Amino acid sequence: MDGEVTIALAGDVMTGRGIDQILRRPSAPQLFESYVRDARDYVRLAERVNGPVPRGVDAGYVWGDALAELRRAAPQLRLVNLETAVTTSDDAWPGKGIHYRMHPANVACLNAAAIDCCNLANNHVLDWGRAGLDETLRTLHAAGVRTTGAGRNADSAWAPAALPLAGERRVLVWGCATETSGVPADWAAGPERSGVALLPDLSDATARRLADQVKRLRRGDEHVIVSIHWGDNWVTDIPAEHRAFAHRLIELGAADIVHGHSSHHPLPIDVYRERLVLYGCGDLVNDYEGIGPHGNLRSDVGCLYLATLGVPDGALRRLEIVPMQLRRFRLERADAAARRSLLRLFGDGAAGSRLAPAAGGNWSLQWQR
Repeated sequence: MDGEVTIALAGDVMTGRGIDQILRRPSAPQLFESYVRDARDYVRLAERVNGPVPRGVDAGYVWGDALAELRRAAPQLRLVNLETAVTTSDDAWPGKGIHYRMHPANVACLNAAAIDCCNLANNHVLDWGRAGLDETLRTLHAAGVRTTGAGRNADSAWAPAALPLAGERRVLVWGCATETSGVPADWAAGPERSGVALLPDLSDATARRLADQVKRLRRGDEHVIVSIHWGDNWVTDIPAEHRAFAHRLIELGAADIVHGHSSHHPLPIDVYRERLVLYGCGDLVNDYEGIGPHGNLRSDVGCLYLATLGVPDGALRRLEIVPMQLRRFRLERADAAARRSLLRLFGDGAAGSRLAPAAGGNWSLQWQR
């Protein structure tokens, strides 16, 4: 029977470090960064910009106005890139400059936004060692949050998350990453070693191998999302190899949505053969509020993406974009200046695509059909 499914997507959700420090049960604040040794300093930096940030906040605090948008849209599934370990491990990965962790007692922060699935293939999930990854997996699964992109061995890291829909249908989510996003090569999961699903490259052969796995595990016309952590931070150009890889996955029937992240700010959006390509979703939640912009790229703005696909064809029907802004470590509707900065980033989209005003101050994607 024909119908629609709406999926809420976000890029990096970084609930560790400063965000963790304002939640009910903060981790030990010690850091090993060049300039910042105490995670609470990120809270103090934010307070210099926007005023006092409350401590010991409830689980839903950081989501702020995003919760109302999610209630309104009522998506069937919610997917984010969780860019932090959820652990009490003190085994900081040696030689790595930045370490993110959220205390397991704060996992209700994800439940407050009813997050269904987290991609864990990224450059922070092993910040506190393989014991930290193991605790992250146990904690998320115990909280009812499915994961993809990392596991106790290669088979589990490369296994998709199977997210149920009504009528015994499913959405399959494959998580993976590239070294260009900062994932160390020795974080790759092995036959008997925990780690992340690390792509060796973005070649046609790699796309075909992933497509073969999709074909083996997909049942009929189930929807497939490939969630990829790739590319440098604070760069506005989309690498040609990212476009080619995303398009090839679609051509091979291996993705209805390519869910890209890592860039810390949104990147232009593509619709290829009626399939959605988000090359870079940007951050939704981070502790960068007190850190100045990188050139004209702001670190306190982000977006929530509401993608509606046709059932059973998987074609993109609608994409609504909700512009958000962090103030006092809480998501609020973006102000005029923040909206202008986001529109500049989206302005160089694929040929024929543009953003148009939608209800409530949101945007809708218009594209050539």
